[in-house]
Amino acid sequence: MTTLQASTCNDLFCFNNINLDPLTETYGIPFYLQYLAHWPEYFIVAEAPGGELMGYIMGKAEGSVAREEWHGHVTALSVASAFRRLGLAAKLTELSEEISERKGGFFVDLFVRVSDQVAVNMYKQLGYSVYRTVIEYYSASKGEPDKDAYDMRKAFTRDTEKKSIIPLPHPARPEDIE
Repeated sequence: MTTLQASTCNDLFCFNNINLDPLTETYGIPFYLQYLAHWPEYFIVAEAPGGELMGYIMGKAEGSVAREEWHGHVTALSVASAFRRLGLAAKLTELSEEISERKGGFFVDLFVRVSDQVAVNMYKQLGYSVYRTVIEYYSASKGEPDKDAYDMRKAFTRDTEKKSIIPLPHPARPEDIE
């Protein structure tokens, strides 16, 4: 049986089977530790019965309550290729959403490559919609052009008028994102 649990520092040394994927953003240990220290409730791992890590989600709460922008943000969600198509990404996303809803968030957002239609479709099935396109959000390697991202959002009950998910008419650049 899969166990969903809070991540620990030791988990960071077991991410290779998850992060060795071209669509997974891999960060340095200090970045992961920052999330563990500041937003531990948003850093959740899925563990197989034998102890192997199957996937993880990490995120944070950010924004302004006064401007109705207080929200949860999914920084990374990844499932090892051997454990895909089991509904694990959806379950991890749901747990993250529940945390943001309890914290009084208006919405949750995340960034996903425009070219990653499997992920885009999954998020749409989970109730997310495209809020805007962010030009050249993901850095490419080996002389290829940078990749565009969708900023996808899902409104929570606190956003009664669903203002947080009204799509913006024009794309943005990474430096324009708050």
